[in-house]
Amino acid sequence: MSAPSPFALILPSRPVYAAPAALSPTQYAFSLPSSPPFTHIIVFLLPGTTLPPETLAGVYVQFPSATPTFKLLGAIGNEKQSAIFRVGNGEAPGLNGQVGGSGADQDEMTDVDASAANGNSASIPNVVVGVSIEPAASIQAQLAACKTSEYTNGPASTALVLTKQQQQASPLSTKVLAQKIIKNAFNFLASFAGSTGPGGEEVVPLRSFKAWWEKFERRVEVDPSFLEKEGDI
Repeated sequence: MSAPSPFALILPSRPVYAAPAALSPTQYAFSLPSSPPFTHIIVFLLPGTTLPPETLAGVYVQFPSATPTFKLLGAIGNEKQSAIFRVGNGEAPGLNGQVGGSGADQDEMTDVDASAANGNSASIPNVVVGVSIEPAASIQAQLAACKTSEYTNGPASTALVLTKQQQQASPLSTKVLAQKIIKNAFNFLASFAGSTGPGGEEVVPLRSFKAWWEKFERRVEVDPSFLEKEGDI
């Protein structure tokens, strides 16, 4: 008679799964009907269970597909004996909590026919959750690689996009804004310039400057950013 499994699994509104298929003394597989749909699972050590020193139990998920592969979700152990994982039934798995999904194929879990584990019918596609007792250093390295991959391929590129958008939308510097105001005033007042005196010096009537200022204020009220839309100086 084989030894009882040290692990159990809970799905919301379903009975506790406490009899996974034993693939080896360190590998177990829970076969879960994919209907009704579910998005979270709870995996835990049964009372009185202790894992060997310096080991963790890696939790993997396998969705029905043409080329089924196991994806690492996270781990439990003697210090953290249970965890809630977000699996996203039928979608790429992820984890609710501090440990991220790996998104990479894993070799540690032996492949298993989902319809055979636990004797479930093949008429309903099954999601297989595997639990594998492995060296803690190995699982921690895999999880660290997951986080590094997510940081370099996801958030970093998003941050770059946000930075570019912020640069494009940043307000004009004080110097550039002053230059644009002066240019706007010069272009308006140039048409009012006249000459007076023996030297032929060009002057602009004061009323012309007042007319420019009133027009400038009206444009600012209608469109405060109109100077930013004007061409380069």
